[in-house]
Amino acid sequence: MFDMDGTLLDTLGDLEHSVNHAMRTMGFPERSRDEVRRAVGNGVINLIRRSLPEGTPEESVRRALAIFRDYYERHDRVYTKPYPGIKELIAALRDDGYELAIVSNKFDGAVKELDRAFFGIGTAVGETPERPRKPAPDMVFAALDELGCRSGEAVYIGDTEVDLATARNSGCTPLLAAWGFRTMEELAALGGGFQIAGSAAEALEIIRRLG
Repeated sequence: MFDMDGTLLDTLGDLEHSVNHAMRTMGFPERSRDEVRRAVGNGVINLIRRSLPEGTPEESVRRALAIFRDYYERHDRVYTKPYPGIKELIAALRDDGYELAIVSNKFDGAVKELDRAFFGIGTAVGETPERPRKPAPDMVFAALDELGCRSGEAVYIGDTEVDLATARNSGCTPLLAAWGFRTMEELAALGGGFQIAGSAAEALEIIRRLG
């Protein structure tokens, strides 16, 4: 199972532009790419909250979210592209006989659209009003049910502390990707009990060792 943003796809450019479109529209200061990078990982509502000035009223947060979503839905593939080696990783896992899925805190429609555009994995689960965001395990369980798999058989690959918590909460084996929105140093600082891959090729080696 893969997270999407920062794991399969480098979406940072489109997220940055969409956040700053919302900030400009609302009359708030724009955010740097690094600020957006550090704010990503726990759903778009939290991305917007972290991008707005502290103490922004909830009504303004919701308006900024709506502006962001409208813009992002129309501009989600301007700069977005798979990370190096990701398509090869997916092909190799398919050849090895693995079932594949995407589980992301991005809204469900965008997860499915981007999967169709770039990968064709098929089982692609995102946030809906009925499913709480990661690190709650609900989206993982929905994907496992669709695949007919158990969590003890699954590896969850993601690039943030939220993904680590998601894997642990759902009973999946965590594997962290150091090519995404967190650095190797930031991931190592999360403690132990998981492996970190510095590249897609290294992730494939680790998965194959896990069996």
